[in-house]
Amino acid sequence: MKNKSKSFYIFAPLLFAFLILSGSKSINAQEVEDEREFDYAERGEKGPRKWGMLRPEWAACNNGTLQSPIDMCNERVKIISKPEKRNYRVSNATVRNRGHDIQIQWFGDAGSIYINGSEYPLRYAHWHSPSEHTIHGRRYDMELHLVHLNTDPNGKVRIAVVGILYKIGKPNGFLSKLMKNISSMINKGDEEINIGMVDPNEIRVRTKRFYRYKGSLTIPPCTEGVIWTISKKVKTVSNEQVKLLREAVHDYAEENARPLQKLNSRHVDLYGPGRTIN
Repeated sequence: MKNKSKSFYIFAPLLFAFLILSGSKSINAQEVEDEREFDYAERGEKGPRKWGMLRPEWAACNNGTLQSPIDMCNERVKIISKPEKRNYRVSNATVRNRGHDIQIQWFGDAGSIYINGSEYPLRYAHWHSPSEHTIHGRRYDMELHLVHLNTDPNGKVRIAVVGILYKIGKPNGFLSKLMKNISSMINKGDEEINIGMVDPNEIRVRTKRFYRYKGSLTIPPCTEGVIWTISKKVKTVSNEQVKLLREAVHDYAEENARPLQKLNSRHVDLYGPGRTIN
């Protein structure tokens, strides 16, 4: 009996440590939820230039070589003729004020995208204004990120994000349905509202041409290895909708877009119909 007790006291701490380390893979792969830990003030103590210094696990924000966002420039693009497989479906969702952005979270099966034979289930969507990515140096008025998470057999979380750029114009139909809920969240940090069944297809993600490259999360911990898919087609959003998304959060910032990052040795692929260019 004593031997069994002794074995338990030796094994228990090891098991606890294993669980913590295993869970950290998923935690480090996720975006930080507490907006008080960082901000977007260009010269602030918690601004983008300082993110990598605020916490050891955020070091990639300053030291990483595959950071996002970047500029999509034709001189660095390779055209590939290859169709994209995407299958979204209606699922229960909530809208949440995260303090630095407004986020939709889907529960259950909201569908997936398929990249290189791997399935990436849809989990979240949130907005940045102005856009984080640029095309030929042009920054647009807003960018939507659809975040997809894939957990491999070893428990490692892999991330694929679809980005859609918007310019000021006609109101966005998908956002129009959320305006009332978002308005009710103004300055109410960390509030979450169940909005029922939401169809991701209403975002109208489908496009004939899109950019793809390997990058990172655009907020701490700036985890690298993220597969980015950026729609080449720019959609429209009203000025009132963009303004509401910023007014609803309580970071008191005019924008929540990370500055452009160095491309380094990366290349960008342009997928769509047409002749393959190597």
